Amino acid sequence: MVCLGNSRFSCWSGIPAEASDINGNWARAGGNARVRIASCGADICAVNTWIKPGTPKEKVGGKLVMSITEDSEGSYPGTAFDPQRDLIYKLTVKVDGDRMTTKGCVIAGLICKGVEWTRIN
Repeated sequence: MVCLGNSRFSCWSGIPAEASDINGNWARAGGNARVRIASCGADICAVNTWIKPGTPKEKVGGKLVMSITEDSEGSYPGTAFDPQRDLIYKLTVKVDGDRMTTKGCVIAGLICKGVEWTRIN
């Protein structure tokens, strides 16, 4: 069973991955990083499993703790905490099959960055 969010749970069970399933292994567009996304307590964690050598400010084992809840097919809004940088982001994750887009914003949404991801095995 997979549950998303920290106060309102969206849970489902079953072995087949749905089109909007966020869990699994993902590669960042451009090839700089790979992450494993899975439940960690009441939240979801994205843990770096591989970082391209020479990539600044990233390391294997670094993680992002996401408090997100699926609100419609493939869309997960919420917040994320980056313990390495001690930052909290407003976050939106959209999953469409084997493609994922993340958009994180800080400073009341003034500074935002989007990243494209591809599901890997």
